Amino acid sequence: MAAVGALVQLLLLLPAVLEAAAPGGTQRDTLREELLLSPLPAGDVAATFQFRTRWDADLQRGAVSHYRLFPKALGRLVAALGVRELHLALTQGFWRTQAWGQPPLQAPAGAELWVWFQPTVTDVDKAWKELSNILSGIFCASLNFIDSTNTVTPTASFKPLGLANGTDHHLLRYAVLPREVVCTENLTPWKKLLPCGSKAGLAVLLKAERLFHSSYHSQAVHIRPICRDASCLAVSWELRQTLTVVFDTFSSGQGKKDWSLFRMFSRTLTDACPLASQSKVYVDISPKNKEKDLLEVTPPPTSIHEAIVQGDKRTYAVYDLLSPSLFNTSRSLNVQLKWKRPQDSSELPTPVLHAQRYVSGYGLQTGEISTLIYNTHPYRAFPVILLETVPWYLRLYVHTLTIITKGKENKPSYIHYQPAQDRRRPHLLEMLIQLPANSVTKITIQFERALLKWTEYTPDPNHGFYVGSSVLSALVPSVIAMKDVDVEQSPLFTSLFPSSDGSSYFVRLYTEPLLVNLPTPDFSMPYNVICLTCTVVAVCYGSFYNLLTRTFHVEEPSRGGLAKRLANIIRQFRGVPPL
Repeated sequence: MAAVGALVQLLLLLPAVLEAAAPGGTQRDTLREELLLSPLPAGDVAATFQFRTRWDADLQRGAVSHYRLFPKALGRLVAALGVRELHLALTQGFWRTQAWGQPPLQAPAGAELWVWFQPTVTDVDKAWKELSNILSGIFCASLNFIDSTNTVTPTASFKPLGLANGTDHHLLRYAVLPREVVCTENLTPWKKLLPCGSKAGLAVLLKAERLFHSSYHSQAVHIRPICRDASCLAVSWELRQTLTVVFDTFSSGQGKKDWSLFRMFSRTLTDACPLASQSKVYVDISPKNKEKDLLEVTPPPTSIHEAIVQGDKRTYAVYDLLSPSLFNTSRSLNVQLKWKRPQDSSELPTPVLHAQRYVSGYGLQTGEISTLIYNTHPYRAFPVILLETVPWYLRLYVHTLTIITKGKENKPSYIHYQPAQDRRRPHLLEMLIQLPANSVTKITIQFERALLKWTEYTPDPNHGFYVGSSVLSALVPSVIAMKDVDVEQSPLFTSLFPSSDGSSYFVRLYTEPLLVNLPTPDFSMPYNVICLTCTVVAVCYGSFYNLLTRTFHVEEPSRGGLAKRLANIIRQFRGVPPL
């Protein structure tokens, strides 16, 4: 027994020994998890999970051999391919900004991947292709379909979110697969990257049956380098796993606007992840239109937190899962939200920045893409960067590009256009547009549909072809001045896009993806021709063949057998007519 006890102690101390023996001294990693519940208009509720793993290690030097909280598959991927930042999002549905407000982190429909590589990478395209193939295997997604026909290199829309020494856009790659379908086979490997999996902590609520029975589902992975301390002399690596889901009264089948954790996820919280240093649940109880106590939350929260989020003052009820007093009265935590009175949808505030996009025109030869950008701020104008990625089979007419604001032409301050090459690369259009206060800006551009080869059509060509969402990036003026806060102490949903100053905050929005019909051949015609040809051959050739090869024999009537002759002889003697 003494030997067994010594062996157990040795196994428990082995991770610490390995960390201490690693080059660079002791490596410290921490895990923070949080859940944000935000009531939306019409009784909808948005649940945003964030799991943040911070690792004080240098992955780029390849000297890391022991992984404790940081996933080994992603750590080796970053080190081997020279990745500086990685952002992957898999989304099912579309976030309705005008009705739901600004999300903590929005993503386009389908799959989105954008990566910054290290300056030491010599062949960025080769590393990009290898990276997409590896991520396709890790997350069981169709990222292996990312190639040069849907990959672009933006110059202004996507800047590094983490620590960056330079912004050479040649090291950036961006791609979207708008037709990617997200299902449980993508969620399972995503949950396996969590230090506690789905066995403890907030991840126990991630039940696939409930998550995909919703009107919006988005899961993402963000890897970036950050400063280890205020002096920023050392670099740490941060992994953020985010999941946003929107439950509505119609898809849930409840027909009520009152919600609870059990009603949304069919489960409750029993404990925090043992490896987490922080585990909290935030419930947005901010007053609507200066009316307080509109939302009732039970049980009583551990504390109340106030913060300036996206230019608006918010109040949150906080439940600390690491607090010993939280589970004293009950073994589980089931947060309940109840509206004290019905909420009028006409009283809801309109987001300062939102947009929509659609295709107009008739026929299958030409068309027009229109984008409407709304600035509802009463007295502040601000610029916005618009990114358009259009497939090569929609041939844009750049001379037809028009930007109209309040009936006048609005010339962009910066424009970057990279024309497409057939079957090689898509169109890339970036513009910096000034949005006047309380205005609607309409951007239109005409295109011509190309005729594809018959092998380039999808199995369901009459369904149409998807065009990726437009990307809007802007510093939106804040109504309330924001103060500098400690990122480590603030909630996770407020620190991914830190504000450079207290007068504005960064917003990245995505429009709807487009569905465009192309000139499509009648793929049923070969089938009809085959059926008709086979029928003609079977009837005509078969009949002629039978006539040419069949032989005819004339059979004479038989005179009868021995029994018949004997009967006729007997009938003759009796004077009876023969048979």
